Amino acid sequence: MKRRGCSLSAVGLAACLTLVGCKEAAPPAPATPPAKAQTPPSPTPPPPDAPAPSAEPANAPPPATPPPAAEAPADKEPEWIQAKTNVPRPGQKTATLREVRAARNEGFDRVVFQFDGETLPGYRVEYLDGPAIRCGSGDPTEVAGQGRLQVSLQPAQAHDENGQVTIASRERTAALPVLQELEQTCDFEGEVTWVLGVKQPQAYRVLELHAPTRIVVDVRY
Repeated sequence: MKRRGCSLSAVGLAACLTLVGCKEAAPPAPATPPAKAQTPPSPTPPPPDAPAPSAEPANAPPPATPPPAAEAPADKEPEWIQAKTNVPRPGQKTATLREVRAARNEGFDRVVFQFDGETLPGYRVEYLDGPAIRCGSGDPTEVAGQGRLQVSLQPAQAHDENGQVTIASRERTAALPVLQELEQTCDFEGEVTWVLGVKQPQAYRVLELHAPTRIVVDVRY
């Protein structure tokens, strides 16, 4: 009796494996290498001429506008004083005195010295301790009142280029509340001087005015 078995032929081997349950194990699948961790991309540097990013947030409010500077206060009126006033203006063109007038105002008497052109001379105003003096002769002259307020203007003249006087009346009686008399005592070498005779020494002030050009002396009463 022949032994049954599986032949080694390819067909027989397949049939044998089917019959006896022989099964060839499948080769193991190749191991999958672990995934590499992804490296984040490096930031792209800005171009050399790109502006630097602002530190302020996009919705930051605009900077507050500083308040406007305070305006300088307007020039104050000159103070009333009894001391000497001296405003020299050397080296400028000589001003020609054309008119001298006096009038009463509320609380003070005013004397106006008006000049040609736009140039104001320097001035020196002071109360005299002694009598008024004529500059040409050096002789004293009487001026009414207990106080003598002397107004010296320089460089100035009270005559024109032909030597003709520009102020006809050089001695005047005023008879105002404080002002009693006005007298010109000098018109020599670029200096013109007037003396204001007042009832008694009172506070005064000096103003410079233009259009026309004037120096004004106010004396309180």
